[in-house]
Amino acid sequence: MKQLLVLALAFAAGGACAQLGDVEQRIAAAVRQRGPQALELLEQSVRINSGTLNIEGVREVGKVFRAELDALGFQTRWVDLPPEMKRAGHLVGSRDGRGKRLLLLGHLDTVFEKDSSVALWERRGERVRGQGVNDMKGGNVVIIEALRALQSAGVLQGTNLAVMLTGDEERAGTPQAVSRAAMVELAKRSDYALSFEGTYVLAGGGATASISRRSAGGWALTVKGRPGHAAGVFSATSGFGAVYEAARVLNAFREQLIEPNVSFNPGVILGGTNVEYSDETASGTAFGKTNVISRDVVVRGDLRFLSPEQGERVRHKMREIVAASLPGTSATITFSEAYPPMPPTEAGAKLLEVFSKASQDAGLGPIVALAPGMRGAGDIQFAAPHTVGMDGLGVTGRGAHTDDEDLEIASMERAAIRAAILIYRLTRTPP
Repeated sequence: MKQLLVLALAFAAGGACAQLGDVEQRIAAAVRQRGPQALELLEQSVRINSGTLNIEGVREVGKVFRAELDALGFQTRWVDLPPEMKRAGHLVGSRDGRGKRLLLLGHLDTVFEKDSSVALWERRGERVRGQGVNDMKGGNVVIIEALRALQSAGVLQGTNLAVMLTGDEERAGTPQAVSRAAMVELAKRSDYALSFEGTYVLAGGGATASISRRSAGGWALTVKGRPGHAAGVFSATSGFGAVYEAARVLNAFREQLIEPNVSFNPGVILGGTNVEYSDETASGTAFGKTNVISRDVVVRGDLRFLSPEQGERVRHKMREIVAASLPGTSATITFSEAYPPMPPTEAGAKLLEVFSKASQDAGLGPIVALAPGMRGAGDIQFAAPHTVGMDGLGVTGRGAHTDDEDLEIASMERAAIRAAILIYRLTRTPP
């Protein structure tokens, strides 16, 4: 099946004209005609706070985009999650037609919770600053505008498409097997998955897309030592204490684990005689005296890797390091994974070629692959194991997740033209 996809994509990339065909020119023109309306839709959605934990706000933004999908002839539904997950759920729209099936991904939530002091919307000339303008309400608007352009050109009818806008991408509900079940099911039925997170632009001005992304997960290190008078530290009776053992482990990680596409950041450490730490609040307390050998240390860290094989190798080495304890100490380490890795594939590379060709034919320049370490984790990683995926089809902005998050307004038009032409070509790829 994957070989057929690769061949089909190669045919599409090699057989495309050096410029846009008549239908594609109409598609691009339709996008350009709706610049003001696209900005209005963005403003409407951004002026609604939809921090992940603001369930009502996320659902209100969902209503905005649901109305747009309904008007485009999609069958829409709201996917509720169990109440104990404290998440709003997801918006799904679908059209059942002929040809290749595409899954288009976005998210309704932002990192700015209801009590955020960041302005919802602030126009600054040719840029807009506000909550989630580029991550990723701008990307959601690109999806809608690309589909609307296809409808305007008369080529949306009969396509085989699904759109899923999740309500908890920034803080995925756990267990992910539940919160991403609908996405996985849609991905299994799709030939391609396109995600509309922001487009990274390289220092030289070139646009990028992501066909590989590292996993996102964590590790928890717990260390025990023998408490006693500090005068006895390093002795056979007292040993080295928990703090020295934790330092040994962390330094061994630094010395032995560094390799391309792997990171293992220790984000918090507490040590002393008595330690309390809450994963729920990401905070804790420690008590200890300088004349007492430390008894307890806890460390919480982040772990990222590019392939399941790389992840297994790194975890095995971390366990080996932890097991080689200093005298008088013991340590254990456990792992968690929130987002699976998305390793590069030949089919993904071919999909990028098609995207780049569409961009060049539209006069918008080539698209190159973004290094996986330059982008964090995202929803595409749940879909990618089941289909051919690509991310970064959204808008261009700065400062995502910060008080200064903004959007280059003109990038919505560029992104929508690229996406619409790509969708048009993929849905007409020969079997």
